[in-house]
Parts: sequence; structure tokens; C-alpha cells
Amino acid sequence: MRRILLLLCVLVVACSRTSEPAQTSADAAAMAPPSPVTQRKPQAEIDWSPARLEAGDASIDCSADYLHGDGKPVLSLAYLDLRTNMQDCRATGLMRLRYKGKITAGFAALAERAGKVAADLGIGKRILDIDSSGGSVEAAMRAGDAIGENDWTIWVRGDSVCHSACVLILAAGDMRVIVGPVGIHRMIRMRSTATSRKELGEELRALSEELRNYLERNGASIEVYDLMTTVPNRTVKILTDEELENFGLSGANAVEDDLDRIRLARRCGSEFLQRRDIFRRAYERECVEPSDAANQDVAEINACGLALRARYGFPDPKCPIESPMAELDGAILAIPAEPAEVPGDEAAAPESAEDVPMQDSQAAGSTSGADAKPPATHR
Repeated sequence: MRRILLLLCVLVVACSRTSEPAQTSADAAAMAPPSPVTQRKPQAEIDWSPARLEAGDASIDCSADYLHGDGKPVLSLAYLDLRTNMQDCRATGLMRLRYKGKITAGFAALAERAGKVAADLGIGKRILDIDSSGGSVEAAMRAGDAIGENDWTIWVRGDSVCHSACVLILAAGDMRVIVGPVGIHRMIRMRSTATSRKELGEELRALSEELRNYLERNGASIEVYDLMTTVPNRTVKILTDEELENFGLSGANAVEDDLDRIRLARRCGSEFLQRRDIFRRAYERECVEPSDAANQDVAEINACGLALRARYGFPDPKCPIESPMAELDGAILAIPAEPAEVPGDEAAAPESAEDVPMQDSQAAGSTSGADAKPPATHR
């Protein structure tokens, strides 16, 4: 009898255990928050041929606090040198690239390579802190395509400008925070062989389709193209806040926002999207367009936005890196392994010069040797 009772007890316990649903790995994955993403899509192949910053200066900082400086100067565009410059940013998950100078082939190479190295290091958030009076339209589109692939926020601080070809960089950013003046004027070709309006017009038309396609894929208005072909190059049309918004050059990028909505609905849920939309409207109203807007800079706008986020439950615990202004939080991600092969060998001499590509007039007015003969663009 004792044996029978003992056997019955064992059977009862076993049955109660098997009646509990087993948690599968799929269930566990559904309950866990989604893992952070450092790169939404693969970046286009990069040419690691020798390149240099021929008409500007760059530096890298691992903080959004520019009031305390802009970090380490970028002295080389070689892979290992850029990786060394960004190494400390793995701890913050944020890399801020400050650039002051012309938009050239060297800047385009910097934009491509900085995004690639940041992704290799697991740095999920990137800020381009730019101050440029313009430069090569072709180089701006090349840099913009790299920026569009690499999830950049773009700043134009109160002590900075963004004129002419720089406007194309703004078009590509995921988020644009603008305080300094943004201006447009007519593009010209410095080494043009044109001797008549007709010939000059034909040269400009050769670039027109590419430029129009670039603006369209980045959600910028075709009116930007019209200004780049009509405003006299001896002047600059400074865009108002309303024009910047209407032209698709400020705030959240409309094209990227559409893609985000599809991705975030699957990843973070519709309730997350609703809160994000409400936050953005409040951010525009209370932080970007307050009564004292004329007296604030990017730092004040950022501080206002960060304080506002808590009201709407951000950063979201499930999707922190997708939360508004996450570029100011950073995200400490798993550090990828060292690459098996180091891309490129930049110990060689600088590139040979080729004809100057399409420029804006302010870039054309430079008299320095570096501006007069930028290095060739490799694709």
C-alpha cells in the first residue's frame, strides 16, 4: 500500500509539470526587447583609395556636448586611423563628426568611411555637425548617399552656415537640427569651356537629371533644384524656417520617416508610433519654434527635447534606440570582432588632380591650391 501511494504521488507531480506549457525559444524571443541595430541596411561598397581632406578640417567626439569642444582632429582617412579616432565612442554609442570646410571629394570620402567604421565598431548613432559654405555638387550627392545609408542626424549650429552644395547634405539626413543660416544659389562649373548661354545651359543640363533624382529620393522639394539653377551666383538666398520645412530640409526626413513607420510598426508597435508622433509635434511647438527661438542654439533645442521626452515615455524601454532623439543617448552595443582584413592602404601619395566638378560660386572663389585642384572622385 505504501508503494502504491508513493507511486500515485509521483504520477500526480509528473502530470502537473507536463500540464504547464513549455516556453519555447520563440516565446522567449517574443518577450525580449528587440536587439539594437547599428545599420538599417548594408552600406554601398567603399573605395579605400588614398584620399585626404583637401579643403576642410574634421574632428570626432563621442559626446553631443559641443560646448566643451569637438574632440580629436581627423588627420587621416585610413581605416585604422579612423577606427582609432572612434574607439572611445564604443562606450557611449554616439559619434559626432564636426566638419568645417568645403564640400569636396575628400569630404565625400570622409562621410562614406566614417559611417562604415562606426558600424564596424557598433556605434549606432552618428551626428554630422557641419559648417560649410558649399563646394562640389557631385561630391555633395556622393556624400549625401552615404549619409542616407548611415542614419545620420545633421546639425547646423548658430556659429555655422550651410550654403549652396551643403544644402544637398541636409536633404540626406534622417533628422536635421538647424539654427545657423542655410542658403542657396546657382551652381557653376569652374573649368567650363562654354562661351555662350546655350553651351553653359547644356553643361548644367548634363547634371540636372541626377540632381533631380537625388532630391526626389531624399524627400526634398524640386524647388531646391529651381533655386540652384536660378538664383544669381553672386548672391545667396537665405531660406526661412518655413521654406526649410516646405522644401524638406529640416526636421525629420519625410522619406526616411515613411520607411521608419513600416519598420517600427513591426518592431515597436503602433502605440509607440502614436506617442512618437505626438512627441514630434510638441517638440516642434515647444523646442524648435518657441518665443525665444532667436536666442537659442542647438544645445538649447536638444536640452528642451530631452526634457520633453519623459512626458511621453521616452526613451522607450522596449525600443530605446528607435526613440526620438536617441542619438543623444547613444546605445552601448556588442562590439564586433576586428575585421579580417584592413580596407585600403593609404600610405601612398595623394590622388592626382582632375577637372573640378560642378561647384557653387563660393567654392569657386577660393584661391588656395587645394580648392583649385581637388583629388579625383573614385567610385
